Amino acid sequence: MSDYERLLTEIKMALPLKKVPLVHCITNEITCETMANALLYVNGKPLMADDPQEFPEFFAQNDSLLLNMGHISPEKVTALVAGATFAQQTKTPAVLDLVGVSATKLRYELAWEITKKQPAVIKGNLSEMRAFCGLASRARGVDASFEDQTPMALAELKAVMEKVARKYQVVLLATGPTDLVVASESSYTLSNGVPQLDRFTGSGDLLGAIIAALLGSGVSALASAVTGVSYLNLCGEQAKEALGLGAFRSETLNQLSLLMDTKWWQQIRRQPSETD
Repeated sequence: MSDYERLLTEIKMALPLKKVPLVHCITNEITCETMANALLYVNGKPLMADDPQEFPEFFAQNDSLLLNMGHISPEKVTALVAGATFAQQTKTPAVLDLVGVSATKLRYELAWEITKKQPAVIKGNLSEMRAFCGLASRARGVDASFEDQTPMALAELKAVMEKVARKYQVVLLATGPTDLVVASESSYTLSNGVPQLDRFTGSGDLLGAIIAALLGSGVSALASAVTGVSYLNLCGEQAKEALGLGAFRSETLNQLSLLMDTKWWQQIRRQPSETD
């Protein structure tokens, strides 16, 4: 049995979730409602709390943590670092979402401060992941650049991601038209999804929440990353015939609660690896 066949066995069992995880989100206020609903749609429970005074009590209850850097303020920086510290101390699996890490030095330094506290999964778009890994990034604001998505750029990024994943024992997910999922001992190149997913606010944010829900239900970090990105992309594929971006957004969210009742994993598209 290949590494991917073993991984696919876990993916098949990941959704529907085997437990209802309480997902603690320290997150972006702009997409908070979308993220909370997405968690409910996949049978998770959202907890939106960013006051460190409450963390001792909440970390006694939660199953996983999402750290989203999308809306930074001095108070949010304090909350993100405190949340990462509590997660490390309580062995709560955490997802770090690198929103805007390619845009400012503050976000870059914050991302690495949190990384040293050992989150299970770190995700960002291809340009954000390039910046995080120390490569040149042509991103503007929080959006990825087409120049960072060429085959040569992907190969360069994957090689560096492999080094970071091994050094920090973390699963890295870089999203784009091609998604890269890299763990310390294996990596996967995936190609599901539709362009419309990049045209509604919060698609990346809710992906982080879905991955956190999977972690909170006991799915491994690698399977959580592959499952989360593939499942959301396939929900988008189901919604692609919707007329207009508003309808597409609604139908993608609708599919979050529907697609899991099918053999959705059979539609995952990936490039074969050396371990096949």
